[in-house]
Order: sequence, then C-alpha cells, then structure tokens
Amino acid sequence: MATSGAGGEGYSGLNGIVSETEHKIMTDLPAELLEYILCFPVLKHVDICNVSCSCKRLHDVCHGRGKVWGHQYKLRWPRLQKHYRQNECCDWLKEYRTRHTVGLQIRRTVVSISKRFFTEIESLGAPEHFCEDELLSILNSDRRKSLTLKYYAKKILYFLRQQNILRSLKMFLEQPAEQQSALEGAVLVDQYCNPLADVSLDGISSQLEEITDKVKKMLRMKNSSHPSLRVTQGDCFAVEDFELERQVVVALNAVLYEQLQYKGNECDYYNPLNSYIHQVLLRRTGIPISLSVLYMTLARKLGVQLEPVNFPNHFLLRWCQHQRGSGDIYDFVYIDAFGKGKQLTAKECEYLIGHQVTADYYSAISTTEVLLRMVGNLLNIGKRGEGNEKSYQLLRDSLDLYLTINPDNVQYLLLQARLYFHLGIWPEKVLDILQHIQALDPSQHGAVGYLVQHTLEHIQHKKHPVEPEVKRRSAPEHVEVQYSVGLIMKHKRSGYNCVIYGWDPKCTMSQEWITTMRVHQLSSGANQPFYNVLVQDGTCRYAAQENLEPHSAPLEIAHPEVGRYFSEFHDSHYVANEELQTRYPEDMAETLDLTPRPSPSLLPPHETLSK
Repeated sequence: MATSGAGGEGYSGLNGIVSETEHKIMTDLPAELLEYILCFPVLKHVDICNVSCSCKRLHDVCHGRGKVWGHQYKLRWPRLQKHYRQNECCDWLKEYRTRHTVGLQIRRTVVSISKRFFTEIESLGAPEHFCEDELLSILNSDRRKSLTLKYYAKKILYFLRQQNILRSLKMFLEQPAEQQSALEGAVLVDQYCNPLADVSLDGISSQLEEITDKVKKMLRMKNSSHPSLRVTQGDCFAVEDFELERQVVVALNAVLYEQLQYKGNECDYYNPLNSYIHQVLLRRTGIPISLSVLYMTLARKLGVQLEPVNFPNHFLLRWCQHQRGSGDIYDFVYIDAFGKGKQLTAKECEYLIGHQVTADYYSAISTTEVLLRMVGNLLNIGKRGEGNEKSYQLLRDSLDLYLTINPDNVQYLLLQARLYFHLGIWPEKVLDILQHIQALDPSQHGAVGYLVQHTLEHIQHKKHPVEPEVKRRSAPEHVEVQYSVGLIMKHKRSGYNCVIYGWDPKCTMSQEWITTMRVHQLSSGANQPFYNVLVQDGTCRYAAQENLEPHSAPLEIAHPEVGRYFSEFHDSHYVANEELQTRYPEDMAETLDLTPRPSPSLLPPHETLSK
C-alpha cells in the first residue's frame, strides 16, 4: 500500500514489509545499522530497489558505492569476487546492472544460437568475466533440464576460454627465449585442449613444489649441507659441483619413480591424456616429452640444469658432465624420463630407437621447439582418431596451437583448411587460410583452387539453406518403424545403453559399410528400420531395429551430444528439443506412449495417473 514518507515524499517501495510507523523508526536509525539490516540475506535486489525508492534517507543509504549493493552483488555472483581487490571501492550498483544485462544478453544468444555459431559471441561487447559467469550459471543449473541451452553454453565457454589462452600463448611466445619456461608452455597447451578443466600454472607449480620438498627431504638424509636445501621457491640457482648435481639426480629418481611411482605409459601410449601436464601429475604417467618437462622442471628447481633433446621417436634430456657449453655429444649423459630416469650414453640412445642418427639430433632445443614437438604428438593422435567428435576436436585444437606457434607451416595450414571444409564450419576463415597458403607456396594452387571453388559453393548454400527432411510416423513408408526419438534403448547383442535421436525406414549407409558391418547376417538385413543412437560410452552408432529393445529401467545417457538433440531428461525418456521435433513432429507422442510409467501403487497417496 502506497503511503507518504518523510518530508511528504510518496513511496511504494516496502511492499508491505513495514508499516509507516516502522518506516519512520527505521529512517531514524544510524546509517551503519541500516546498512547492516539491509544486508540481511533474505532481502533480494528487488527489495533493495524498492527500499531505496521509499525516501531520500534510505536512497542515500543504498547508494551505488555502499555496502548494501556491494553485498547484493557478492551474494548474487560469488564467483566474480576473484576479479576485485579486497575492500575495493566500486560502483556496485553499476556493476550489478551491467552483470544483469550481460546475463540476459548471453542467455538470448545461447537460446538463438545454431550449430554454426562461433562468430556471434565475439560481438557481444560485454566484460568477459561477466559472460563467463553467466555461462557457468547456466551449466550449473538443474542437471536434467535445459540440456540444449547447456550444450551451446558449454561450446561458447569452450570457445571464449580458448581465445583467452591463445592470447596468453602469443604473449608467451613474444618473450625472449631465455625467459620462456617449458612448464608454462606445457600448461598453456594443456589449458587450450582442456579449457573447461581447472588447470592453472599456479596450481601445477604448487604440485611441483610438493614434489620438490620430498626430494629435498630425501637429499637431506644423504647430505644435510647440500646447497639445494637452502633454495627457496622462485630462486634462480645452479649447483656447480658435479658430485652435488649427481646427488640431486639420484634423490629425484628415488622420489619420482620409487616413492611416487611415476612411469611411462607403455600400455596406452597414444592416449592424449599423456600429453596434458595436469593429467600426468594426476595419473603419474605420461609419454617421454611430458615426463621430461616434469623432470627437467624439478631438476632446475634444485639447481641442476638439464636441456631438452629432440631425439627421434623418444624425447630425452641431456646433462653436461664436463665444461658447460660443450658441443661434443659425448660430453653429456642422456636421461630417459620415460624409462625411470635411466642414464644413457650417446651410443645407447641409438640402441633405444634401433638405428643411428646424426649428431644434430643430440643438440639442445628451445622451449618453442619443445612445444611444437608436444603439439605435434597431439596432432598425430588426432589424425589417428576414429573420425568422431572427440578426435575432430583434438585435431582442431592441436592445429590451432601448432599454427599459433608456427603460422607459416603450409602442410598444417592445408590440413586445417581441409578439416574446416570437411566439418562445414567457418567457410570465410577457410578462404583466408587458402589465401595465406597461396602466398606462401604458389605450387599448392591445385589443392587451393579446388577448396576455394567448393568453399564458395558452401557459402552460397548457406545463404539458401536446405530445409531438413521431415519424417512423419504416419507416412505409409514408415509403417515398420517401431521406436521413436527420445526412447532409452538397450542393444540386445552388444549390451550398450543408448538414446534414439533419429531413424530411417531402411538402412541408408553405403554398400561398403553394410558389408563391413555384416548387416546381411541380420534376419531382416538392411531392409528394416535403422536408428541413430547416442551411446553411453560417448560414441554415435547406427543400429538395426531387430538389435534394439526398450530399456527395462531407463537411465540418463552421459553423452556429450545429448543437449544437441534433447532439452531435458524426463525420468524415463528424453524430450526432443525444438530442432529435433521439427524433423520428427510425431515422435514425442509415440515416445510418451512407449515409455514405461510408474505403477499407481508406487505413487504418493495424493497423486494418480490420468487415464
């Protein structure tokens, strides 16, 4: 009820919270006490707006730079506190409005987004930390709902973070070579390939400090006066005596390989996790280059200067046994971090790979070359992949990294252009890449010309997109289709759980695929409905109707592409999103009919099922 405030000012802001008498009493309280009251957790931003409109006294107490709006801001968006200094004087009301506006803007963008989206997010013109906070809010909402919103929010967050990491990598590469740390470079590679993971240089450095302390403890038992024991974090220090260096290496090997059980991952060598430094620390296994970066960093923290060696097929470290700066390969011992720190002569290194190499391969390399080798490994893993979303993403990420470090590599520029063309994304960027290739190497005009022609055709098709095929269950040719999108299924032979996201009345794959998959051995062969399914293990498959059956106890399918097709999980089935319902307009009614429903005896007394 609107009443008259002090000084005859009209107010309607308290919405019945207090009477006029109580309001008068409140306005007579000291400002500090009013601020304390208005910071009660039960009061929301709407309440503070209403209160501040009630009279000049309360308007002054709720001023933008005061405690009240500061409290509201921190209460609403706690993750953003790391972007402000403690006790920082700030216009919190302005920050609140900006963050609120950005939130609405981000949600509108995510809702309206399509699979070909990445350019839209760059034009928001909003503070980046506000954008990220809103995207995280979307991702942390109800696990079963807003799946499509989360799917695209995750992709945008992935993209935004990668852009930041690329900027950091470019700044890193601009530093003088002697200031570049292999560990920092490895962390940037890790962050770019895992932008949604909690990976930071500080976090990784902290874990290495813990290992360093263990090595010092071991070293203290052997030599309590060792100079490395006096080194504190951040000190630039080098042990000059060879015997003292040897003691460090022995202690490092004992801690790393015996106490902590680090080892080379021989069983799963081509797993990309072996290249990510946070995963190497977590799983205590890796490949030669990642373990070498770890080993070299720990040794340098303890005053032993080891150098990276780009040995073919097996990355090594070298340790000078004579005068520093020697160019003689026999003046070094070569350390195999993958082989539990084993020390090798130059000749033994050749036995390791089974053939002779020239002296050049024993030379120390720069941090930039270390990163190129590391990213090159990831590139090769991506190329070896099965052609699924995961391997394509790894290939894209590693190409981005490689070409940021070495932007004029024609071979990888061409691979990047072909990859984008194959995936049907960023045709304008493909043209830019092809133009760059032509300028670098005119002899590539054949491959470039072919891709230019087809990319221009793709751009034209984008201007006149083809409407997706609509499949109605009521059509005569679909009479044999038993199942519908959104149903949770079980594969009778393989036993995997999956959800249907599409179907064909007959198998539409090539004859080669049909032969390879031995479809002719099925009772109905290829002449039966086939279903596109998202499988629990993260793969997408094409399954024959006779091999599928509705799951007796429907469960959520943990597949990264679920949100691309479904808006929510509804206890026993997935609800198709707007795009999927457009393609299969009659399927959701069928899904509801086929979905097992709870028995009335299992429902609470006040709930019944409608007939």
